[in-house]
Amino acid sequence: TEDDQRPNVVVILVDDAGLTDFAPFGGEAQMPHIQTLADRGTKFSNYHTSPLCAPSRAMLLTGIDNHRTGIATIPEVLTDNQAGQPGYSMFLEPGVTTLAERLKAAGYSTYMTGKWHLGGREQDLPNGHGFDRSFALDASGADNWEQKPYMGYYDFAPWYEDGKAANLPEDFYSSKFIVDRMISYLDSDQQPSPRQPFFSYLAFQAIHIPVQAPREITDSYNGVYDQGWHRLRERRQQRAIELGLISADAPLAEMPAGSKDWQSLSPEDRALYARSMQVQAAMLESMDSHIGRFIAYLKARGELANTLFIVTSDNGPEPSDPLAVSGMQTWMNFNGYNRRLDNLGERGSMVAIGPEWASASASPLNMFKFYAAEGGIRVPLIIAGPEIAEQSWQSAITMVTDIAPTVLDYLNISEQPAAAVTITGRSMMPLLEGSASAIYSEDEAIGMEVSGNSALIKGDYKLSRNSPPHGDNIWRLYNLALDPGESNDLRALQPVRFNQLMEHYRAYESEFGVIAPTAGFDFIAQTRRNSVKKLLHSNWRGLALGTLITLLFTMLIRSVYRRRQA
Repeated sequence: TEDDQRPNVVVILVDDAGLTDFAPFGGEAQMPHIQTLADRGTKFSNYHTSPLCAPSRAMLLTGIDNHRTGIATIPEVLTDNQAGQPGYSMFLEPGVTTLAERLKAAGYSTYMTGKWHLGGREQDLPNGHGFDRSFALDASGADNWEQKPYMGYYDFAPWYEDGKAANLPEDFYSSKFIVDRMISYLDSDQQPSPRQPFFSYLAFQAIHIPVQAPREITDSYNGVYDQGWHRLRERRQQRAIELGLISADAPLAEMPAGSKDWQSLSPEDRALYARSMQVQAAMLESMDSHIGRFIAYLKARGELANTLFIVTSDNGPEPSDPLAVSGMQTWMNFNGYNRRLDNLGERGSMVAIGPEWASASASPLNMFKFYAAEGGIRVPLIIAGPEIAEQSWQSAITMVTDIAPTVLDYLNISEQPAAAVTITGRSMMPLLEGSASAIYSEDEAIGMEVSGNSALIKGDYKLSRNSPPHGDNIWRLYNLALDPGESNDLRALQPVRFNQLMEHYRAYESEFGVIAPTAGFDFIAQTRRNSVKKLLHSNWRGLALGTLITLLFTMLIRSVYRRRQA
């Protein structure tokens, strides 16, 4: 049998990285291996994803709008009126075919390591969706040093190998382990002859909460963030202009209302915040070093030159501050977490950068993760490999749903299962080959929605609405070509265009079955409600027993008291 010479495909997904977090996009973290991929491939400056992790992952792996995948939002913020509705099942629904399934059917070996978060039933795990081997975390996040959850919504850290509950090794660190396990799968299935191409999906936990990294790498960023988020936002904007990522006259977005002022913080708080951002940069650097190990492994196997790499982020930077949530400190005490300067980012440490640093990580864009503002949905994308043109920046509008059809087009795979849900994205190959300057025409409207955070892009214009606490549910209109930071609302100046785009958005909602969350929706409050509900559901026996014991003990005390009174 002859060797199969088709290219391998490697998809590297970073968690919660903002547009300017990657080194090739202007970030401070040392990322030489991702920089090398960027230098020999195409960097996308106008790529959009969804504002939340699981919908983005569903769209990336299927090429289908999130409302048709079953993962319209995430379980943590699902509202009662959405639960169980079509598109809101919180698992990949029948007919939704993944890239792994398509490539496996075409003769590829398929592997996945890292965060999954696409449904918790046995049949929802990666092995049920086309992956030959997988070691997957079925949660929005978990600790990076040990096997434990990072928030009260989860009782434990649900890791699975090939669909079966699995334990992590003693020397676990997420970025290291995700690469180690991927290499072990490729090694164990390596056949000297004939060659079989592979699909590797590396879904890193970096840089999701809890942000954690080895101390020696964190120390290497001492002083880098000491001037605070206002200064970093300006530096990132200037760097983005120097790199050609944005135009020189693009205004810097305002920081969200209620943001803390760096200078008004105590020296102790400034030290803690600066160190938190150092940990984030260190986590990116550590991830990149392990990606470097993976690249070196492919080179040693003689596979590097024949591998397509896709590197991106699932959504914009994480603004949440877990410690600001009531009851979180108590939960942390019970689960072995602290937030101390002396071990920040190390084992047992709970680190989050908060909304101010998140705003800087998305600079010069507006807002961050969860929101349909540009800071939440415009993220880095790098594609490199055989026949991919070297381009400094590709400025055409592209979407997360375009990745799967691009891979299929690149590999000339057109067959699909008879009952498959139709792909809604389109191939980026004309852009990657340099044969076209756009894949969406000026008069095409592209809609998106996750939990009431909505956007519609048509040509240079964008309509968007963002929910509380950082949004106000008011629709606004922007010209992204002139104002990527969404500083100038054109709604009052261009009412005809605004109304036209609103009609397009309503058509999108109707076509894709969008169910708006209940009135007064606030994702932080909803997460708290859902966490309490899940906690009660998971622990009802223990709680019932505890209540019964308390009741019996109270009755006993009262009985003794009455006898003494008599």
